[in-house]
Amino acid sequence: MSSMIGATELGLLYALMALGVYITFRILDFPDLTVDGSFTTGGAIAAILIANGYSPILACVAAFAGGLIAGACTGLLHTKGKINGLLSGILMMIALYSINMRIMGKPNISLLGVDTLFTSMSPIAVVLIIVIVFKLLLDAFLHTDLGLSLRATGDNARMIRSFGANTDRTTILGLSLSNGLVALSGALIAQQSGFADISMGIGMIVVGLASVIIGEAIFGARSVFQATLAAVLGSIVYRIVVALALRIEWLKASDLKFITAIIVIIALVLPYVQRAINQKANAKRRSAELLELALKMNKGGER
Repeated sequence: MSSMIGATELGLLYALMALGVYITFRILDFPDLTVDGSFTTGGAIAAILIANGYSPILACVAAFAGGLIAGACTGLLHTKGKINGLLSGILMMIALYSINMRIMGKPNISLLGVDTLFTSMSPIAVVLIIVIVFKLLLDAFLHTDLGLSLRATGDNARMIRSFGANTDRTTILGLSLSNGLVALSGALIAQQSGFADISMGIGMIVVGLASVIIGEAIFGARSVFQATLAAVLGSIVYRIVVALALRIEWLKASDLKFITAIIVIIALVLPYVQRAINQKANAKRRSAELLELALKMNKGGER
């Protein structure tokens, strides 16, 4: 029971990252690998500020701002530098490794014995409030004119440009907002775990994708509200699945990345298999209906 509560808490902590990945992966249709770097950036900024006596709330705000800047840099590389989107994310991710080392000054920073957001309150209660607030704010933003432009940019950039919208600006905005949420998630994880590490962001893009895909497969994504809710719930489900998988005797904690990869593969392949099965079933049904119709016509002709 305690492991399931812990998994739910972790799922909520990573839910903000899942929302960030949803913005780039689903709304902008942009393969942003900056996530692996900006997650660590958020944890590094929060850890160094808290360790030096600053307020945890201020540390979270600064981490969010750091993520915004990282995302904006990726957006500028892509829109103004005309660099391929995937390559832009990779370049920024590589650059952030050195930047994060500069911020931290060493490979890891301990937060044991200092006050964090979770010192005086239950982590699950604090994170639940934060996730709900940011989810509702994101829903509201995506229904504004600017938010609709952002959604339209991902659907059909050429069409939205023909209406006079600046797709470069909306792309930069979307990447900034996405990485801001990712960095905030990293700041919360650092405070919950009691340390920030230079390698804490490795593989985060896969975790985010798994959360979004699993959430959409289980809960659907017919509206913005439902899609963002699916990302949040998908993060929780993913962590519960991982916790259950690690209970298997022959699996170790070091197999976490392997388990993540398998979950993502299943989540990606399963919808395709379901569509293929449905198409075959529909084809068989149509063939049977045509055969029945042909037999009826044949009987009518014999009379």
